[in-house]
Amino acid sequence: MRYTIQKEYLILILLVLIVGAITGYFNYQNNLLKEELVSLENHFLAAETEYSSTTKHLNEIIDGLQEDLAERTAERDEFERKYNAEKSRLDLLALQISGIQGTVGLLEKLSETDPELLKKYSKVYFLNENYVPEELVRIDPQHTYRPEEEYLFHSKVWPFLEDLLLSADRAGVDIKVISAYRSFDTQTGLKDNYEMIYGSGANQFSADQGYSEHQLGTTIDFTTSEIGARYTGFEETAACQWLLENAYKYGFILSYPEDNQYYQFEPWHWRFVGRTLAEELHQTGRNFYELDQRAIDNYLIFFFD
Repeated sequence: MRYTIQKEYLILILLVLIVGAITGYFNYQNNLLKEELVSLENHFLAAETEYSSTTKHLNEIIDGLQEDLAERTAERDEFERKYNAEKSRLDLLALQISGIQGTVGLLEKLSETDPELLKKYSKVYFLNENYVPEELVRIDPQHTYRPEEEYLFHSKVWPFLEDLLLSADRAGVDIKVISAYRSFDTQTGLKDNYEMIYGSGANQFSADQGYSEHQLGTTIDFTTSEIGARYTGFEETAACQWLLENAYKYGFILSYPEDNQYYQFEPWHWRFVGRTLAEELHQTGRNFYELDQRAIDNYLIFFFD
């Protein structure tokens, strides 16, 4: 019985020791876990602190970059504004310069164009005996009624007349030049001869010296191989019809149409006034001598265009 109590007592002591050992072990493990948790917590807090510091630093950098970007954007916008303003100023200046150059060019062009070329000379203005076109050239004999004779014409207007004559040839129309430039003296002699034959009636078809468009060197009398120098019947020819329909394209107008107040109807007498004015007269059906001289002078700048 005594042995049994001792044995139970030893078992109890052993259980206490075992429980104590287990408890001590768990306490030890618990302490280790607590220490590890504390270490992890400290590490997390350190990481959080570092993250916060890094985030703050990055935010400061971002804020700085945004401020810098805003400044650069403002600078860009200001530069763009100044650039556009300067570009507009320079464009306006270029336009003004272009306008000035254009005006200077027009004035220079106008100054180089003989103002007499568009004057209304038939019984209106007077050309003195000293007036001669700046340069005269001989009309190609193939286009003249008498190839052996010399017909002179204004050198700068000749290309327009030549185009007209060549176009008529291509169209199969027989057109010949029978009279071109006449000097003051030539017109004097011609008018004297007409007055001897026709008396005062010569004034109906022949201009006095100084009042003839032929002295300008830009006026032509046309005929055909069949009609020749007699002129009569020219208005019934294909040549006359072709001129009425096409001469304006080359800058020529009929000076004395039917019912004009200066001379009798002269369907053979054509004067160069420039393509711009000739087309205007053709489109409106008006006569050169119906226009005011100031209106005519506006076309002088386009005379050789």
